[in-house]
Amino acid sequence: MILKIYLALFIALSSCQKEAGSKPDDGSVLKLTIEAAATRQTVHGFGASDAWSCQFVGKNWPEDKKEQMADWLFSTELDAEGHPKGIGLNTWRFNIGAGSSEQGTASEIEDEWRRAESFMTGKGIYDWSKHQGQRWFLKAAKERGVNQFIGFVNSPPVSLTKNGKAFSSDKNSYNLVEENYSLFANYLADIAIKLNELDEVKLKYISPFNEPQWDWTNKSQEGTPAQNTEIATATRVINTVFEQKGVDALLEIPESAQLNFMYENGGKAGRGFQVYSFFDPASSEYLGNLSKVAPKIAAHSYYTTWPLTDMTTTRRKVQDAIKSNPEPVEFWMSEYCVLENNSEIEGNGRDLGMKTALYTSRVIFTDLAIANASSWQWWLAISPYDYKDGLIYIDYNKNDGALYDSKTLWALGNYSRFIKDGMQRVMLTRSDAKTDEQSLAGIMSCAFVSTDKSQATIVLTNYLNTEVPVQFMFNDASLNGPMKVYLTDGRNENNLAFQQEINEGEQLIIPSRSVVTISNVQ
Repeated sequence: MILKIYLALFIALSSCQKEAGSKPDDGSVLKLTIEAAATRQTVHGFGASDAWSCQFVGKNWPEDKKEQMADWLFSTELDAEGHPKGIGLNTWRFNIGAGSSEQGTASEIEDEWRRAESFMTGKGIYDWSKHQGQRWFLKAAKERGVNQFIGFVNSPPVSLTKNGKAFSSDKNSYNLVEENYSLFANYLADIAIKLNELDEVKLKYISPFNEPQWDWTNKSQEGTPAQNTEIATATRVINTVFEQKGVDALLEIPESAQLNFMYENGGKAGRGFQVYSFFDPASSEYLGNLSKVAPKIAAHSYYTTWPLTDMTTTRRKVQDAIKSNPEPVEFWMSEYCVLENNSEIEGNGRDLGMKTALYTSRVIFTDLAIANASSWQWWLAISPYDYKDGLIYIDYNKNDGALYDSKTLWALGNYSRFIKDGMQRVMLTRSDAKTDEQSLAGIMSCAFVSTDKSQATIVLTNYLNTEVPVQFMFNDASLNGPMKVYLTDGRNENNLAFQQEINEGEQLIIPSRSVVTISNVQ
């Protein structure tokens, strides 16, 4: 039977509608065979960060609006019609601020939304009432089932930095003197312990160094550069303190600013080749033997998405670097939004529609299918800006205002809601014989299966202006039974919207310019 995803009105009016079973198998149907035994990476989930809006939204905005935003981001519930209420993120990044907010205008960071509070108000002095707005979202995320919390640091506390600021005065070196490494390490350990004690939120990972390749001298936000040698030295100190204090959180390093810094110098001497630098035992900066360092390398997909040939080449090199490392290490894509400007898209200008959603879905696809990412995380969960950096948009108001969901939110949900922690990506055989690289301007397809073969998810991104008929089959008899179809496209009502059930072997029309998920995950 031919199952089509259409509005009821369109179906009623269409003169081209076929009777069930009338479409000939003339080779125009894209047949996908899910090779359940051909497993690739294990996926641990999808996430976003609380920077920077949650400090105001969580503290000041009306409860009903905060609850709506939390539902959109974290809920795994279905409404009465079977539509997901939210995108089911399972990973949430908590911005451990440096204290530029308390400095106010003296911080020299002009935009107060980009300043951040700090638990440390002086050397070794804490105020545990800080970060109230962000902590509201920590608890809201936990209540909705989020199980991976990552505390990330853009800059050490201003009371510890070389220049007393949350940005750098030296574009080449870490804005923290070595004599303060121990204070910084204790600060991170104390935060992990206290958040668990006060809010019952357990940080699974802490990321002490964010985008160390950039200079961070422009005073636009908190940040500091760092040499690989500085990262290695500081990490060893942090590891020792975490061991001494019994901190369960693991260290996530190094949050490379771009994917290419994982495998090449990238024009930043002493700050590149980070897979080898930190995870090859032959390196003088090797950290893979430390008990509190997670066996993964985190990096960001910024400025590596265009042109498409460069996009795929970069991700193949990431995969090659990971595979060739002497010790096993995962790749986590820990931050992305649209920053680069190219002939297809530019970062400026808020977009609630499908253009950014499709562009983002293609980045997710390439990071998962070509770079073998084990986690994928967006940048700003909630944005007040006229920029393509948010999943949810709000008015630029610290106390109240309107809120807007975006198609990018729901497109991410086509992955995050139905690819559960522990599922493995598996190979697909396509009847058109196209590789992942060859499919980027057409219809992209990736599949994920649980280790016990009870759950399966297929995500399809159709970049074309035409619909595509698809048929899927499993090559494993244990994967059977009806699957459900969910659609995100340009129509207002199609935000990860449930369409119908489908069985393998039946045909499904994938609408133009859409993201479709076929899954039996509840």
